Amino acid sequence: MAHEFRLPDIGEGLTEAEIVRWVVPVGGYVGMDETVVEVETDKAVVEIPSPYAGVVLHHGAAEGEVIQVGDVLVVIGEEGETWPPGGEAPGEEAPAAEPPAEEPQVSEEAAESADSEEPAPIVGTLPSEAEVLPSRTEAAEKPAAKVQALPVVRKLARELGVDLSTITGTGPEGRITREDVLAAADGAQPQPEPTPVPPVPEPAQRTIPAGARPPSERRPLSKLRRTIAANMTESWTTIPHVTTFDEVDATRLIDLRKALARRHDRKIPMEALVVKAVTPVLAAFPEFNATLDGDELVVHNRYDVGIAVDTPDGLLVAVIRNADRRSVLGLADEVTRLGSAAKERKLGVDELSGQTFTVSNIGAVGGGFGTPIVPPGTTAILSVGRAVEKPVARDGRVEIAPLLPLSLSYDHRIIDGALGRRFMAMLIENLEEPGLFLAD
Repeated sequence: MAHEFRLPDIGEGLTEAEIVRWVVPVGGYVGMDETVVEVETDKAVVEIPSPYAGVVLHHGAAEGEVIQVGDVLVVIGEEGETWPPGGEAPGEEAPAAEPPAEEPQVSEEAAESADSEEPAPIVGTLPSEAEVLPSRTEAAEKPAAKVQALPVVRKLARELGVDLSTITGTGPEGRITREDVLAAADGAQPQPEPTPVPPVPEPAQRTIPAGARPPSERRPLSKLRRTIAANMTESWTTIPHVTTFDEVDATRLIDLRKALARRHDRKIPMEALVVKAVTPVLAAFPEFNATLDGDELVVHNRYDVGIAVDTPDGLLVAVIRNADRRSVLGLADEVTRLGSAAKERKLGVDELSGQTFTVSNIGAVGGGFGTPIVPPGTTAILSVGRAVEKPVARDGRVEIAPLLPLSLSYDHRIIDGALGRRFMAMLIENLEEPGLFLAD
């Protein structure tokens, strides 16, 4: 019996998803709870397991196409079954009918008409350039190698007509990068030889060399970039932003980070120390750990801190759940895990949403001060820049110390300037004297 499996809501408010890769082709066998397809939601690439075991009879959409929640994603049935009922089994030729004992006499005209008839299509009519899926026998004889490439790279390859299976990736673990695809596209389309230009009288006329790039081009935004754009527009147009700036003498903080790295023989991300320092400040000033809902402020008693991660596809915010209950080493483990998984687009939807406060370490890419935008559903965000040695006054003397730039943006409907400065003052105390937040 054929089973229709419809695209489920795999995240809060999900309405659609883009097909990234069909793991099991039409005609292939899939086991129960085995991955049948990879889809891209607003932020994550998600593997969807099959709730049934059997033969894949139908794909609800092709790779690169968008499918709505509730639409048929895949149809799974038994060996020899067809979809829709009455058609040929996927990946197989229809069995020849038993010849009758006596063949009836058919006129030549009727025979010619019968020979010229085309079989009725199973579903619609395929265009001439449509991709023909291999049969199960062919797929078994030639197993497809898994191409390592991010969804945005796959989409670029489709737009440029580049076959990813022919490219050797230069990225980590052989991953195909955007540059690899562009290089392959350039190689596949050699530039024409320039035509000789006869001399012209002075003044010489400016000519455009053959193969020159056009003055502009249109590039469709990826699904992730469209989501980022929508969120930024919502935030900037609905939240009155105020940003306050300050610098922290990070001498003791940096010494602590080095000591922990030596003792535990591992890297301690700066985000781990900043998150540990900011959670007691959020407890002291709950307006910064809240959501404005109409005429009410929802103050959260959980501290789920988001950390901004720079990925090849764009900025993602991965969420550290219950950050206040974790040790510095526990936070370091989680920051490292979330960062690596975000860059590979392997985080689940629940790991990319629901933060109550956000920390953005722009110092990791050499940044200093900034004007971070408050994510929708929160009231504040902290940006941490790169520590730079500068002269500071200590006990009447001028000394050199590493100063860490801080930029705090908040929703001015909820948080006034004085409250913002008090929040920043307590955070600076914690960062300048780490013992204050380590004692909590």
